[in-house]
Amino acid sequence: MATYTIIGGDQKPYSSVTADDLRKWITDGRLNAQSLAKEENGTEWRPLSAFPEFADVLAASSAPPPPFSSPVAAASGGRDAALQLVKGPAIGLKVTAILGLVLVAAGLVMNIMTLGGFQVFPQQINDPQMQKLLSSLSGGLGIVQGIIGGVVGVIVLIGAAKMQKLQSYQFALTASIVAMVPCISPCCVFGLPFGIWALVVLNKPEVKSQFN
Repeated sequence: MATYTIIGGDQKPYSSVTADDLRKWITDGRLNAQSLAKEENGTEWRPLSAFPEFADVLAASSAPPPPFSSPVAAASGGRDAALQLVKGPAIGLKVTAILGLVLVAAGLVMNIMTLGGFQVFPQQINDPQMQKLLSSLSGGLGIVQGIIGGVVGVIVLIGAAKMQKLQSYQFALTASIVAMVPCISPCCVFGLPFGIWALVVLNKPEVKSQFN
């Protein structure tokens, strides 16, 4: 087996070094392509890059290391991306809830005035169906419906806030579903599209995995 004499990093010669030892030292970073060496019985000092038998290990050792990505950095990047994805639907649900709560508040005021004897709606309404609808929505029943609508609006508002912070996945999911239901949605005009958008985003694996 061929042996070599090399000049180490301390500038001292080391003799009777095997090819396997040289390969290991190159891999460990103790030697590089410019390190001088000669065959044990030779007289000519040459850089290791001049020895064909070490070309492969030198090429491997000189390749740039892969970019370092710590688990913390990867998790942070994934969370930032998830926060961007939930931002849109969360804001949409907040708008839905706030509009719904405003409508609920207005309805409660009118129903309370009706119970107090105030005439909120015109006495003469030519359309019987409209008169029936207004009657069913006024008074005590209207107040109960308003309270239910207010509770639903608060649930959607809190769920949207938690979604935007990637907190409480189940609460955020519930708020998205509730916003889509026409009979109880705080504002059905916006509730359905924003609720669907929120559900699509929440079911993305890269988003779901980032919830606390």
